[in-house]
Amino acid sequence: MTPRSEPMPSHGSDRAPEPDWWRTAVIYQIYPRSFADANGDGIGDLPGIRSRLGYLSDLGVDAIWLSPFYPSPLADGGYDITDHRDVDPRLGTLDDFDGLVADAHARGIRIIIDVVPNHTSDQHAWFLDALRAGPGSAERDRYIFRDGTGADGSRPPSDWRSHFGGSAWERTADGQWYCHLFAREQPDLNWGNQQVRDYFLGTLRFWADRGVDGFRIDVAHSLAKDLSEPLRSQPNLDGMLPLDGSDPLYDRDEVHEIYRSWRALFDEYDPPRMAVAETWHPVSSRTYLYARPDELGQVFDFSLLKAEWHPDQFRAVITRSIEEHAGVGGALTWVLSSHDVPRHATRYALPVGTDLDAWLRSDGTSFELDEATAHRRARAATLMMLALPGSAYLYQGEELGLLEVADLPEESLQDPVFERTGRQLKGRDGCRVPLPWTSDGSSFGFGEGTSWLPQPSWFSTYAVSAQSGRPDSSLELYRAALALRRTLATDDAFGWVDTRDAQVLHFARTDGWHCIVNFSARPVVLPGRLLLSSDPDDRARATRHLLAPESAAWFVPAP
Repeated sequence: MTPRSEPMPSHGSDRAPEPDWWRTAVIYQIYPRSFADANGDGIGDLPGIRSRLGYLSDLGVDAIWLSPFYPSPLADGGYDITDHRDVDPRLGTLDDFDGLVADAHARGIRIIIDVVPNHTSDQHAWFLDALRAGPGSAERDRYIFRDGTGADGSRPPSDWRSHFGGSAWERTADGQWYCHLFAREQPDLNWGNQQVRDYFLGTLRFWADRGVDGFRIDVAHSLAKDLSEPLRSQPNLDGMLPLDGSDPLYDRDEVHEIYRSWRALFDEYDPPRMAVAETWHPVSSRTYLYARPDELGQVFDFSLLKAEWHPDQFRAVITRSIEEHAGVGGALTWVLSSHDVPRHATRYALPVGTDLDAWLRSDGTSFELDEATAHRRARAATLMMLALPGSAYLYQGEELGLLEVADLPEESLQDPVFERTGRQLKGRDGCRVPLPWTSDGSSFGFGEGTSWLPQPSWFSTYAVSAQSGRPDSSLELYRAALALRRTLATDDAFGWVDTRDAQVLHFARTDGWHCIVNFSARPVVLPGRLLLSSDPDDRARATRHLLAPESAAWFVPAP
């Protein structure tokens, strides 16, 4: 196909298409299996997403990011892919995808899709060919196969660890071992192999030619690996990486050459396709290099997501991200929740320092969550995030104020983390429970049947139908905030304002509007004319120039 330009219809005159739309966009992540089920089989699908585009348009998002919808055995929630250029038949067809893109574009909503270049499924045709071809074959060179260590080769080739627990090596029937930094069903690709590089360039072009506006790059920092013999030690998954690009597995300098070749492809399109890197390693000055204009343009900075409900943590994270981005030229990103972590409403209601894994193991009983605290703090943090310069990434259901489903029964868990850790960690299923659209029905409007993960009874009060039109609801706060955000500053201007109160954060944006966050248990002075508050009783308090405890507000300062 010839690269094409697709003018984007706008929601209104204020949403004309721009090449750099993604720099200030609000992007809504959809986990397809859990968003909306159109055919009643209990699994969300592309027609289901298509049927809910009106909801997303009313919410006011600029783009949707689709987590993997490709053919997959679902060993890891769809991130184990057998064909990167097709749709899982349980989720729809390529025609369904094309229809979704067309309908979304007609509403002024852009489409971002997940690209998973670090690994394939062990059922991918390439890997099956590699197993058949045997040691030393060209087919095996697409992956990372090695002989074992020890006298009989029965020990793994190195001490590399899987992010899902245990060794990152799995032995095959012929005695060799293959590397998998995630589940054993997800063999890592060898990015030193030109066929691998060409395959993904072709994959990016395949989807860009279908009208996809951007790409989220999964595990973007792990493609380039030092595979020279002997394999170097790397047993530490969580520590700070060296700042010289010398780690054998992560954030190597060579990975940036890969993304420069991708940028060249993206820039063939009009407008250029955008991309955002996912890198989960501890943030350093190197993290922001992925956002350079000649590479991906954006990188997720998960520091805000990892921060707890404390003003010092939020201030430090925001300050660092803004300062580090300034010299790179990329666009800022902010995120509070995703498909990989417990929902932020739940996290903020737990005491600072809580071991989230231990709390989940207890089915949420080791600390009784106060819903009012969860909602109050989540609303405040969200309003703060949406006031920051750059783009905001939302995760489906957060606009409903959904809490983590901490008490999923063990027999329903799907996340491979559960089994790989000897059933010690419950994994990420608690934030992936299908959404409630209505207050009744067998799956609260998600579909006609039972959903693939069980929904708790309390979902009924969080349903879209229960919140729409209710001024004090989380959903209406999101709708109001996204509508107002579009009329306010769109550049990167930002500055802290001294409050002389350690429990209050205050920053200024362009055109004279400000954001203030009160972390304390007492009201504080609101120094200006209120625009929007996370407090449902904002108008009553605003007449007294007060901001409620654990609340945030946008305002114009008094003269």
